[in-house]
Amino acid sequence: MASSKSSFLDKILGRIHRLDAEGMQTVVQRLARERTFLETLFNAIEDGVLVVEAEGRILYCNQSASQLLGLPAGNPEGQNIQKYLSQLDWSKLAAWDAADGQQVLRHEFEIEYPRPRFVRLYATPLDREATGGSGLALILHDATEARQKSLEAIESERIQALTLLAASVAHEIGNPLNALHIHLQLMERELRKLRQKISDAPTARPTGLRARRAAEDARSWEKEAHDLSGKIEGYLGVAKGEITRLDYIVTQFLHAIRPSQPQLRAASLNDIVRETLELLRPELENRALEIRAQLRPKLPTSPIDPAQVKQLLLNLIKNAMHAMTKGGVLTLQTGEENGGVWVSVGDTGAGIAPDQINRIFEPFFTTKKKGSGLGLMIVQRIAREHGGRINVDSKVGQGTVFRVWFPRHERKPLLLGDSSPPPAAAETPVVESPTPM
Repeated sequence: MASSKSSFLDKILGRIHRLDAEGMQTVVQRLARERTFLETLFNAIEDGVLVVEAEGRILYCNQSASQLLGLPAGNPEGQNIQKYLSQLDWSKLAAWDAADGQQVLRHEFEIEYPRPRFVRLYATPLDREATGGSGLALILHDATEARQKSLEAIESERIQALTLLAASVAHEIGNPLNALHIHLQLMERELRKLRQKISDAPTARPTGLRARRAAEDARSWEKEAHDLSGKIEGYLGVAKGEITRLDYIVTQFLHAIRPSQPQLRAASLNDIVRETLELLRPELENRALEIRAQLRPKLPTSPIDPAQVKQLLLNLIKNAMHAMTKGGVLTLQTGEENGGVWVSVGDTGAGIAPDQINRIFEPFFTTKKKGSGLGLMIVQRIAREHGGRINVDSKVGQGTVFRVWFPRHERKPLLLGDSSPPPAAAETPVVESPTPM
């Protein structure tokens, strides 16, 4: 059924051959006013709107699209869309447009320029009734905040579940662990008393055959008693070690469920790295690991919580230690980049498999035989509460590098109107003191 009210353009097209110069001028003015109205309308929309012809050249874009993609400030028409949306396979989109014009395509991806954003793209043919490619209308929706809220909601649910579980674990395990630890100490004390009594026992002087046999039996019993007390002492040491490990797991639970806000103050990242290395030096020496400290000289201070950053480094370094066998290389680096400072912890271990690297920050997920699966979660939380970020570079069979960046001051977002690319700020840290161990 035909529409009861046709558009202005439909009416004109039916009688355009009868228009004189004055009538044509009126039509052009009317069309210009409608174009201005539509441009004003599209520029008021928060979503990006682009019209792209079949070959991929931009025919039209509104202000939101220009700002979101960093299009030239002048006239972006005629530019190829793939220059700004390299994530799109335009040949497939063009083939999809030519094959069937009755669909709407939805696609999600991330862009890095002019600033990192998560974008949802909706594509539909310009003319759904036309055969062959007619070009596409692209709607770009900035879903960064919605995605972040969704991730935060998921993480909040995980933390809530973790909180309930950890509180239960801390309550149910904490008290028995304390009791076991106390009784093991009492057993050690009584064992020491027993060994002292055995050592202080008088040795009879043999005067006859029976006396000599009795003395030999006493010496045999004393030797067996010493051997038995040594074995019991070893068993007690193992039990105390396992209790210490369980206590560490409970402590990690408590750190995970009771996060404290960082107490920021100007501090040197280099000093914190040195203090952490000194704290772990006995364990590093015991594992015969080589330490390579590549700390940037005169690294500026940054607003951080030294205690929390030290905890972050402890977790990362311990993970690196456990990933390596004796003779591995532990590398720590610091540097300055993009308005902040960074520290990296690298190992020469087995690396992380590609199917696991996306899960390493999940609670309870671990690649270690005796891991709690909470260390990296705490590392991520500390970095996030400092306004920082974490990068992971891992190669199977070669090792893993965790790199944590902290802002030197309050971060300011890149202005959307600024279409100039951000300056490259990569730099190579200076080797300060490679220390073989």
